[in-house]
Amino acid sequence: MRILFITPILVPPILWAGSHRVVYDISKALSKRGHEVIVLTSDIINIKEKKKINSKIDTCNHVKIVRNKIVNFKLTEITGMTISTDIMAFLKKALKDFDVVHAHEYRTYENIVLHHYAKKYDITYLLQAHGSLRRDDPKRSLKWVYDIFFGYSLLKDASKVIALTPTEAEQYMSMGVPKEKIAIIPNGIDLSEYAELPPKGSFKKKFNIPEDRKIILYLGRIHKIKGVDFLIRAYAYLKNKMDFKDAVLVIVGPDDGYLSEVKSLMHDLSVSNSVLFTGLLSEKDKIKACTDASIVAYLGPFEPYGLVSLEAAACETPVIVAQETPMAEIVNRGKFGFSVKYGDVISLASMLHRVLSDKELTENLGRNGRRYVFNNFDWSKITEKYEQVYGEVTNDKR
Repeated sequence: MRILFITPILVPPILWAGSHRVVYDISKALSKRGHEVIVLTSDIINIKEKKKINSKIDTCNHVKIVRNKIVNFKLTEITGMTISTDIMAFLKKALKDFDVVHAHEYRTYENIVLHHYAKKYDITYLLQAHGSLRRDDPKRSLKWVYDIFFGYSLLKDASKVIALTPTEAEQYMSMGVPKEKIAIIPNGIDLSEYAELPPKGSFKKKFNIPEDRKIILYLGRIHKIKGVDFLIRAYAYLKNKMDFKDAVLVIVGPDDGYLSEVKSLMHDLSVSNSVLFTGLLSEKDKIKACTDASIVAYLGPFEPYGLVSLEAAACETPVIVAQETPMAEIVNRGKFGFSVKYGDVISLASMLHRVLSDKELTENLGRNGRRYVFNNFDWSKITEKYEQVYGEVTNDKR
C-alpha cells in the first residue's frame, strides 16, 4: 500500500514528544513490511527554541519525509499550529495518489487542510489523536473553539479513528464518534533498540554522577502538565524530611515553557545542588540513562499513554506513574512499578524510598517489566493491527 502520514512535527532522530516517536516507529515498521510510507510534516524542529530544518525532503529508514515551510514562528506561537501554505499545494496535487491517508494528532492546521481536500475529492482518511482529545487543561477555551469550527467535522467525516486505550475510545465517543468507527491499538516500542542494553554506569560516567549515587529519572518535556513539580516536591521531602541523601534527581528533556518555574521551586526547596538537567538527549543516551536509573518517574495526570514507562521497563528499570491513567493499569498488570495519587507528595516520597532502599525489589520489578514489554509491545506485532484497519478502510472505498 501507498500510505500518507500527516503530522505537525517529525525530525528523526530528534523525537522529543511521544507522538513523534510513535509516528516514526509505525512508519519504519510499515516500511519494513513492504509498504511505501510518506510523512507530510512541517520544517520545525522545536517551536520554543525557534529551530527549523533546511531540507525539504529526507529519507530515514526507507521512510520519505516531506517538509512544508511554515509561514513564520510568530503565527505558530500564537495559534499553536504549524501553519503552512505548502501543505495545501501538496494535498491538492497528491492526496488522490495514496491508498491510505492517516492523520496524526487532532487539533492541527494540517488536519484542517486535509479535511477540506478530503471532502472536496471524496477521499477517506483515518485519524489518530494520540491522547490529544481532552480539554481539561489551561488551553481548554482555544480547544473548544477548534472543536466547534473544525474538530467535530474532522471526527465525524473520518472513516476510522484510532484510540490508544479504552479510555481514549470513550473520549472519542463523548465527542460523537460511533463505537464501530473506533479501533483500539496500543503503542509499542522498537525492541531492537533494547535487545542489548549498555553497560551499567556509562550514563553516570558521562555526567559525572558518583557510582554509589542512585538516580531518580524523569524523561520528557519540562511542562506544567507533566508533573515535574510534583516529583521535585517529593524528592525534596525524601532528601530533607526522610534524610535520604544517596539519590540524585535527573531531568532529561527540552524546556517547554516551565523550566524557570521548576528551577525556582528547586531553589525554594533547597535541592538545586542535587538535581541535574541534561536537556534533550539522543535515543542511545536515553537508554543509557534508563539503564543507570534506579527508578523512572512519569507522573503527568493527563498522560494518554506514556511510552517512557515502557522504555524504562525494557531497560529493566521500575517506574512510578500517576493513578487513574492508562499506563497505571499497564504497570499494575505487568507488575513493574507503582502508581500514586497525583499530588500526594508524602506517598510518592515513600514509594521512592521503598524502591531505592530495596535492591531485591528493584531487580524483581525490573525483570517483570522487561519480560512484560517484550511479550506485549513489539511494533512488529502491533503493526499487523494497523494493516487490518487500513485494509478495512480501503475495502470500504471500493
